[in-house]
Amino acid sequence: MPASDGLPPIVDEAALDALDNVLLADVRWYLDGADGHAAFIAGHRPGAAWVDLDRWLASAPTAADGRHPFPTPEVFGDGMRAIGLSDGQPLVAYDDRQGVPASRLVWMLRLLGHPASLLDATWPPEHLESGDATTAPGDFSTRPWPTDRLVDADRVSAEAASGDVVIDARAAERYRGDTEPIDRRAGHIPGAINLPFEGNLAAGRFRSADELAARFAEVGDAPIVYCGSGVSACHNLLAMESIGVRARLYPGSWSQWSADPSRDTASGET
Repeated sequence: MPASDGLPPIVDEAALDALDNVLLADVRWYLDGADGHAAFIAGHRPGAAWVDLDRWLASAPTAADGRHPFPTPEVFGDGMRAIGLSDGQPLVAYDDRQGVPASRLVWMLRLLGHPASLLDATWPPEHLESGDATTAPGDFSTRPWPTDRLVDADRVSAEAASGDVVIDARAAERYRGDTEPIDRRAGHIPGAINLPFEGNLAAGRFRSADELAARFAEVGDAPIVYCGSGVSACHNLLAMESIGVRARLYPGSWSQWSADPSRDTASGET
């Protein structure tokens, strides 16, 4: 497979092996605060570079912006150069959480037109190497985020109220409001439907194209997707892109929405 802008959003081991000059990115990150870098040092895919999600793929959390606001283009560009990425160079990202944190990096790069894919593979692989990575800086160009694929809370509210599709990618119990272990209030955005990211998977791997097409058959052409903080939503975004659906992200997600007392919430099934 040549390195090109035609790189699919999700690849398997065979497709990874066929890529030339690929940068392998380890995006291990844990909601419980465990150290992803320490996990990388203990054992990672040979030749991989570690990507710090909190440093390069998000800005500092605030109540106003949510737990993982999008970083500035400058911060993201600095991060990509630091891990050794150059313009036009294909990147394949992985993690040990079925692609959840790695999907954030892949979708951000694809948003900018850069060739990037999520590795659809089980963890751990057959071979690991230990120790930290030493990487020569890349020449990745800083460029602005496209405004047509990122939406704010007002846009989400307006589209949900008008009957457009807004997808909540969190687990069903959080969507229903049965529990909320992280954010200010329980429930979901009024009008949103629930398609948890776990539904993209079967036995730890992505479902077939036909199964994903059936899962997302009713979402329309440009649905909005959110989750708790704009990370696991990217898993749905890549799954939909793999079947030709060009969706949008609400980066603030539930962490931003629930922190604003002026925003209504809903609970139960839709």
